Amino acid sequence: MTAHPDPLTDIPAEAGGPDHHISAFPPGATGHWLFWIAVAFSTFQIVTAAHLLDLPSQVTRALHVGFLMLMTFPLVAAARRRGTGWKTVAWAFAAAGVAVALYQWWQYQPLIMRAGRPLPMDLAIGVTALVTVFAAAWVLMGPALPIISGTFLAYTLLGQYLPPPLIHRGYDFEQVIDHMAFGTEGIYGIPIYVSSTYIFLFILFGAFLEKAGMIRLFTDVALGLFGHKQGGAAKVAVVSSGLMGTISGSGVANVVTTGQFTIPLMKRFGYRAAFAGGVESTASMGGQIMPPVMGAVAFIMAETLGVEYVEVVKAAIVPAILYFLSAFWMVHLEAGKHGLRGLSKAELPSALGALRENWMLIVPLGILIYLLFTGYTPLFAGTVGLGLTVLLILGGSIALGLPSAVLRAIVWVGLGLVAAAFLQWGIEVLVVAIAALVAVCVFFKGGRETLLLCRDSLADGARTALPVGVACALVGVIIGAMTLTGAANTFGQFIVAVGQNNLFLSLVLTMITCLLLGMGIPTIPNYIITSSIAGPALLELGVPLIVSHMFVFYFGILADLTPPVALACFAAAPIAKESGLRISIEAIKVAAAGFVIPFMAVYSPALMLQAGGPLAEAIGYWPAVAWIITKSLLSIGLWGTAVIGWVGRPLPAWLRALAMIAAFTLVAAWPVTDWIGLALALLVALLIRRRPVPAAA
Repeated sequence: MTAHPDPLTDIPAEAGGPDHHISAFPPGATGHWLFWIAVAFSTFQIVTAAHLLDLPSQVTRALHVGFLMLMTFPLVAAARRRGTGWKTVAWAFAAAGVAVALYQWWQYQPLIMRAGRPLPMDLAIGVTALVTVFAAAWVLMGPALPIISGTFLAYTLLGQYLPPPLIHRGYDFEQVIDHMAFGTEGIYGIPIYVSSTYIFLFILFGAFLEKAGMIRLFTDVALGLFGHKQGGAAKVAVVSSGLMGTISGSGVANVVTTGQFTIPLMKRFGYRAAFAGGVESTASMGGQIMPPVMGAVAFIMAETLGVEYVEVVKAAIVPAILYFLSAFWMVHLEAGKHGLRGLSKAELPSALGALRENWMLIVPLGILIYLLFTGYTPLFAGTVGLGLTVLLILGGSIALGLPSAVLRAIVWVGLGLVAAAFLQWGIEVLVVAIAALVAVCVFFKGGRETLLLCRDSLADGARTALPVGVACALVGVIIGAMTLTGAANTFGQFIVAVGQNNLFLSLVLTMITCLLLGMGIPTIPNYIITSSIAGPALLELGVPLIVSHMFVFYFGILADLTPPVALACFAAAPIAKESGLRISIEAIKVAAAGFVIPFMAVYSPALMLQAGGPLAEAIGYWPAVAWIITKSLLSIGLWGTAVIGWVGRPLPAWLRALAMIAAFTLVAAWPVTDWIGLALALLVALLIRRRPVPAAA
């Protein structure tokens, strides 16, 4: 499998001509149609999420997929500059996808009544649904996911002819199509349910914040805090990408947004092109494990495991912080090794100044986090967060246009009262307030520009959601195949058989499986596939439920950094002007500690703030948490020392090897390995101190 760049990013920036709002859409009539379809798509998702329009869940899912098909084929055909024939075929596929959605809506009740007994027309529509979803995934993401999904689909139809242990009892064509294309087990299963609710809302939330200047705010804060430090440019990349991860649903999209600024900045201050690309790729993919959004996987994980969202965040927060600390440590050492200094403070923005100027952008994010952590559903929190973001953007444009501070203060107080009234009387208050603000904004130039920004955010959000939504639809086929045939048990039994004798070997096999299955596949389907196949096996080996799912999720994320596909690295390649494979090698070095953290969590669940594990039983829960975090920090320090080969002075190969052995020894949770690791870490520290510091040039 080879890397397949996102075709939607191939549209030139100037493609919109005089209509700047469709710069991400193709020129001409096609671009205008697709732009307004995207706006309609986002509007539909908002009104259904806010229950302004109540439809059955099955219908909402079907219409969500219909919109995805309607946008995907023409947009990709235009992005790749296909001829008239190809564009006609693209619109035909789009029309077929819409027909499937409308059929599901029209026949909603009859389809329920004849479930399991499909009519010939049902079968034709079901086949059309499968063909369009497979085709959409292929043109958007390349062959990786369609091939994997196609293999599972073929297994449901032909598995009865395979030898044991792969054989199953056999299912006829009608049963397979009915299972995959209707109901809630195949295309319209949990992945597309989450895509049509939580994920789309959070992508829209991020799109509005990005349009309002959140990327610049994050970058200015990172520059102000770390730009003047040793290796400041790379540290800015790590921090700004980590902050972007709090609102972004895509690591690859993070690379091509923040990377446009951070990669040239790192190169300007002396970092090698490959290392600069590797730092940005590592930090951007790390954003997928950073709460609250976690690439929207947190919501699917909570839905799959049947736990509160806050439990998923609790398990993710410490490893996410450790991941970014390890990347920060790596770039610090690399900068010291090559004598790379920071920027002058005079050149840098003020972090406090940036926050004072754009404090209102932080408010919706803060409220979102508060709602998620206080027990509200992600759908409610996302809807409210998005509504408050729009409220602040529109209200802010009005306030900034007022001549006096008193009037501006009155507007802000009024917005605060509206937000408070919402908590008392519900979402209708927000809707009425937004409608009133829109009406006011129409009458002055700044307000009209803000309305255009909101409209563009709706379109950009829908466009950004395409790869994730299509992937969720197709990965439903894999879930459907496993629920129909029990295919996950075969791999699980093998992992369990290995793990009964050697848990570490079982974890390594699971890691390799996740890295292979994750090649070229976006975060969400990546997690769904790997957790469905490997998660139950780890659970049977005694690994806590959330820890087992986080383990496969982490290595699914890291698959975007590992050759030969390394999607994040190939996305960084044209910005860094360097080979994607070279960037991938550097990314693996920077993320080295990230490969260790999931293993440590399995042996010591306290690292993910989970109960269980021999250490917690021996010394108590909170002492175990404190010790495992301390041990992880020590292990990260040793991994960085070994990989970079510099800690204030260059290190010989034998000392780097000793540091790596010490770090490896600290992974397990047995007292003997801990004592050996501590002794070796102390020995490494003493040997480093005895080495001469090179004279300043």
